[in-house]
Amino acid sequence: MATVTVEINGRPYAVGCADGQEERVRILAKQFDVHVRQVAADVGHVGDIRLFLMAALVLADELHEVRMGGGTAAAAPAGATSAPPSDTGVAEALNAVAARIEKIASLL
Repeated sequence: MATVTVEINGRPYAVGCADGQEERVRILAKQFDVHVRQVAADVGHVGDIRLFLMAALVLADELHEVRMGGGTAAAAPAGATSAPPSDTGVAEALNAVAARIEKIASLL
């Protein structure tokens, strides 16, 4: 078993993974870090555990949307191409994410 050190919200974390999966863990950690930093920017510092929880809930919500067929390019078959989203589409997506974060924050 390999150990990878990843950085989430400016802090290092050692994570165990199967041998050969180190780069995948680094990539996934970077994606998670983006979500954690976005939540932190939206709600301020509420502690790492709450930031991680809220970011995980946002990711779980996105995954649920993809599984239910409401996803975007992430749900497209491998090799498929799509047109870049319009400014209106991006704004709507950002508003939807902000609303989800606000809803989650109100529950904490």
